[in-house]
Amino acid sequence: MSAFLSRRLLSRSIATSALSGLLLAVAPAGVALAQTKSTSTSSIYTCTTPDGRRLTSDRPIPECQAREQRVLNSDGSVRKMMPPALTPEEQAVADQRKRMEEVQRAAQQDAVRRDRNLLQRYADLAAHQRAREAALDDIREAMQQSEKRLQVLATERKPMIEEAEFYKSKRMPLKLQHQLDMNDASAAAQRESIDNQKAEIVRVNKIYDEELARLKRLWAGAAPGSLEPTAPVKPPVQASPASGR
Repeated sequence: MSAFLSRRLLSRSIATSALSGLLLAVAPAGVALAQTKSTSTSSIYTCTTPDGRRLTSDRPIPECQAREQRVLNSDGSVRKMMPPALTPEEQAVADQRKRMEEVQRAAQQDAVRRDRNLLQRYADLAAHQRAREAALDDIREAMQQSEKRLQVLATERKPMIEEAEFYKSKRMPLKLQHQLDMNDASAAAQRESIDNQKAEIVRVNKIYDEELARLKRLWAGAAPGSLEPTAPVKPPVQASPASGR
């Protein structure tokens, strides 16, 4: 029994020694592989200074900041060319160009968003026409109220004029003169309101005409944002009759 135990212990010792030797043999290969991988990913910067010196570094070279630098791989092959740093004037121009590109990009995104909103709001011509008529109805209603007010003012003015006939050769009473002046002012305000409402109808129709022209192209398959830019569509002004006397 003692001899059997001794053989078991001897076999285990031999196996342990063999495993340790194998690990020692593999370890250098692993270290070498890690070093090779680290080296392959490192960069080498090289350039020639204005006075002819050739400089090399593992990072961008300050002496060649205004000159082109080559970035090499560990095997000497060129990975990329690093352009010289910009002068303050060149940097200002680059910054301005970048801002302009950002503005153009934002405008394009806004055009896409507006076109998509148009398509969501108006599925077809009938939907667009209903929206146009709804916008015009408010203005037409306000215009009708202004016209009715003008008729009322004309009716109120008639007896004032008849009374004023008695004072052709003498001074008109201040009260009657004031009533006539107020009537004239109210009528002028209503006529101005009607002119404004007519102009508003023209403006609203122009907006919807331009919008419809754009929609027809979108309905035909044009991509949102691909059409020429247009001014943002402003909602129609809420029309209201001018205040009268």
